[in-house]
Amino acid sequence: MNILARLALIFVVVPLLELALLIRVGQVVGFWPTIGLVIFTGIAGAWLARLEGLRTLFKLRNDLAHGKLPGQAIMDGMAVLLGGALLLTPGIVTDILGFSLLLPQTRGSIQRWVRERLEESVRDGSIHMTVMGGVARAKSDDTGEEAHLAEVDRYREAVYREEKHQERPS
Repeated sequence: MNILARLALIFVVVPLLELALLIRVGQVVGFWPTIGLVIFTGIAGAWLARLEGLRTLFKLRNDLAHGKLPGQAIMDGMAVLLGGALLLTPGIVTDILGFSLLLPQTRGSIQRWVRERLEESVRDGSIHMTVMGGVARAKSDDTGEEAHLAEVDRYREAVYREEKHQERPS
């Protein structure tokens, strides 16, 4: 799916789905209970996001204090931030996804799914990472590794030449 289709999905289809679901819920349970549900999920989401955010911050500080890389704490922090934002957005689907990102029991499986998708995208070459001025790509096999390293070296040399060229006074 290209980027334009993804943006259309996020900013057009999801809000329309949310609106349709809220209208349907309003028809079934009534107007005021639906408004109460939206307000309740916003307040509960803010409280839970604060609680999980503080827990994640303490985990991050603990990891750093013990000389560990806080990778999981950073992933948890990003999930809590996104979950809190989704819960502040009125809607049923966004509330379900938001609570799923805030609850540690479901957050882990969502993070595993996202991590697997990212690793797969790096392996197949659809995601490229720039590392210290060079381009690093994951290779699925060992053949061509020397060619890949030579490509990275050529890229670094080109960047270095470009920086040197820009430093010269005109």
